[in-house]
Amino acid sequence: MAGVITASEPSWIAPFTGLSPRCFGKLVTHVRRRTAGELQRGRPWSLPLEDRVLLVATYWRTNLTLRQVGPLFGVSKSAADRIIGHLGPKLAFQPRRRFRQDAVLIMDGTLVPTRDHTVAEQSKNYRYSTNHQVVIDADTRLVVVVGRPLPGNRNDCRAWAESGAKDAVGATMTIADGGYLGTGLVIPHRRATGQAELRGWKQEHNRSHKQVRARVEHAFARMKGWKILRDCRLKGDGVHHAMLGIARLHNLALMG
Repeated sequence: MAGVITASEPSWIAPFTGLSPRCFGKLVTHVRRRTAGELQRGRPWSLPLEDRVLLVATYWRTNLTLRQVGPLFGVSKSAADRIIGHLGPKLAFQPRRRFRQDAVLIMDGTLVPTRDHTVAEQSKNYRYSTNHQVVIDADTRLVVVVGRPLPGNRNDCRAWAESGAKDAVGATMTIADGGYLGTGLVIPHRRATGQAELRGWKQEHNRSHKQVRARVEHAFARMKGWKILRDCRLKGDGVHHAMLGIARLHNLALMG
């Protein structure tokens, strides 16, 4: 059965991946390098690598069910599931290990509604969700670190350490919102007990802090253009692989 969507037709790429054909080509090259040494077992894939990468990106972008995605590419639901399970981890973003001495990072946590209740818990959005700690570079606005997902009822201060994000950032200057009190991160000034208002310089500092920290919120808004982060049906590590893969797609789209 012939599929409707194919990477050989460039007009399909942007609406179903969020990437330009040039950036999509870079993504395919990256995956080809990561899969070059793999031993092929069983029957060969029914789709070329370009179409398989497009299928995974389309699934993340549209959040269609596998019964809907499969026929778009001319494959069965089971074949689409195997493609996503195989290529999802290969698309994963690799966290940065070193930072410039003068680098400034911005971090925050975001909730991803997740249907697998073994990895999710009810959170403040009243849905079973996973908590993802994400760090971006303040200058480039690229995602540089994504922590392991934790249950959505986990406090951000605790999630910052337990997700591995704290260890990945190390001593690099990192700013965050007021919810990270006591973590050593740069957070806004707070009024002391009985204090009517902050001093002028502290108010100005908070205003500047808020304007810079907004960049991570903008990053979340762009990442959630891949709709799987609004309602993830993947099980186990699937939500983690999706977040890492979308971080890579986000960075590629931002770099052009």
